[in-house]
Amino acid sequence: MAKAAYLRAYMPADRVGYYPEHDPRSTSTRVLTGESFGVWSEEPRDDAFITEYRGRRYVCPRLPRLRMLEGLIAFRNTYPGLTASLLVPERVAEAAVRELRHIQASGPVRSHILTSPWHAPLRWFAAFDAGEREIVDRGDDGLSIRYRTLQGDAVRRLRRVVSVLEDVGFDDEVLDQLVDVISWLEGFPADALVELDYDDVAVLFPEGELVLDETASDLAGCVAALESGDLDRAGDCYAVAASRWARVQAIVHSN
Repeated sequence: MAKAAYLRAYMPADRVGYYPEHDPRSTSTRVLTGESFGVWSEEPRDDAFITEYRGRRYVCPRLPRLRMLEGLIAFRNTYPGLTASLLVPERVAEAAVRELRHIQASGPVRSHILTSPWHAPLRWFAAFDAGEREIVDRGDDGLSIRYRTLQGDAVRRLRRVVSVLEDVGFDDEVLDQLVDVISWLEGFPADALVELDYDDVAVLFPEGELVLDETASDLAGCVAALESGDLDRAGDCYAVAASRWARVQAIVHSN
């Protein structure tokens, strides 16, 4: 089963309807079989991750069916022309679009979770301060890392990064990836909790290396150096972060 990192948006619990708390032990390795949409590795129940942050209770609905449909459509749209139809046939894509529209027509609904197989995208780290890094002991599953902040702070930081990169002259392709994260976050209120969770991707790193992982700090150093015009230092900081993730990110293309 593919290992993944997650960017989650949690709503204050007093603004979300009831969701049962997700039990990670209930996750099946093959939930959707025999369907045209393929195999899905998550428990299909509409439950939620529930946590506390700074004394306040937060809820992140999983909405697995919604996310599966969005992911299938996004995967197909990634590839141009004939390749898209070979990977996801037209009739399957059309069925997914119809079901997604039906779900969305039933009321305001949006994905609270972004998923990245085999790595955490570097752009996600731009939403966090280095001091928000936490090492999490998952017991038998070993150590992991997570970052937590409020939506208002995350969006402010991302906008600053976009502004700095624009001033330096980065291509729209780079900027658009950051803008996409901002657009997703702006669908939630300023006091929503935003969490970057390495989750199972953490096991791809030796624990000693994981403890020394300061990706958010490296990227913050890169942006600060760009802002001051020190391109050499900016390159060095970015290279540290990029090289840390290059090995695990390569798994995406291993097939």
